[in-house]
Amino acid sequence: MLVIVKVGSNLLQTEEGDIDLAFIASLAEQVKKLRKEGFQFVLVSSGAVLAGIKKLGLGRRPKSLVEKQALASVGQAYLMHLYDTVFSNYGLKVSQVLLNADVFRNRERYETAKNTFCQLLRWGIIPIVNENDAVAVEELIFGDNDFLAAHLAVMLNPGFVVIMSTAGGVYTGDPREAGSVLLREVNSPEELAAFVRSTKSAYGSGGMKSKLEAARIIHSLGVPVAIVGKRTPLEAVLKGKPFDGTLIKPSPKPVRGRKKLLAYLEQPKGILYIDEGAKRAILNGKSLLAVGVRSFEGSFKRGDAVTIAAEDGTPIAKGKVNFSSEELKKILGKNSEEIKRLFPGRPTEVVHRDDLLLL
Repeated sequence: MLVIVKVGSNLLQTEEGDIDLAFIASLAEQVKKLRKEGFQFVLVSSGAVLAGIKKLGLGRRPKSLVEKQALASVGQAYLMHLYDTVFSNYGLKVSQVLLNADVFRNRERYETAKNTFCQLLRWGIIPIVNENDAVAVEELIFGDNDFLAAHLAVMLNPGFVVIMSTAGGVYTGDPREAGSVLLREVNSPEELAAFVRSTKSAYGSGGMKSKLEAARIIHSLGVPVAIVGKRTPLEAVLKGKPFDGTLIKPSPKPVRGRKKLLAYLEQPKGILYIDEGAKRAILNGKSLLAVGVRSFEGSFKRGDAVTIAAEDGTPIAKGKVNFSSEELKKILGKNSEEIKRLFPGRPTEVVHRDDLLLL
């Protein structure tokens, strides 16, 4: 079974503020033991900026984006040195993979990255993945590594995702307050929504809210998610034993195949506004026809992803269009026979049901 383990920045430091080598060693020891039992691992590790701060003795968070990127450049090398050194002590080989969101928006880059991961795993190497913070720009970032882990789940089809955090799970209130209860097992992330608020830690960019949003993606793939602390044994999580943390069970109706990629990896290039008849049709599993499209926004090519919305703007679905925006202007409201005359040999559906995902 392939397991994706996400490690947050603040897990990598001790209470005194040093890099927590004992935690990295504990992680390596657990991975070594579980690999002998057939588990494979991809590790998503934050901490480049934190490691850069420690390496340079800066003693504070970066004040600007340029500082953050420069610290990430220094820290990523230091972080990988620590992982490589500690994991090597346990006979484990690691590799570095730095990604940005554009890898998941371009099919060729996506397939190249996927093939690289598959080869590394075949060689018995543990990929250690982080966002490429040193060169990232706003439109190409994941926001935090919870979403990077979720995107990797789409790519690699793991059997389990473990998100390690300082919170150690989802509680009914502030875990430091009396009466706050750990929610140990739920059927879906929605059951946790009432208890989660947006927070950020000292060196991390996310919080429990981002973990819940990432968990929604992973859950919908039919993959279980556990949110745990740094002391929670991976063996207990992966073997179904009791553990301190929150388990989110996989969806019983996971998204599969091309629709999975459409749902999570492709950015919509436009919006199609449809009438009530078309809305009822696609909700009943039918394709979207031009006769039901009232208007649209955006500039897109044939094969691009678009959002499909009701006339009031409520998103209903996401799909791949069979016509460019220029072509769509010519067929709005037209029936299939008229479209055949205008575009002979082409599909008449604006979005075929096989390329359509309800939201």
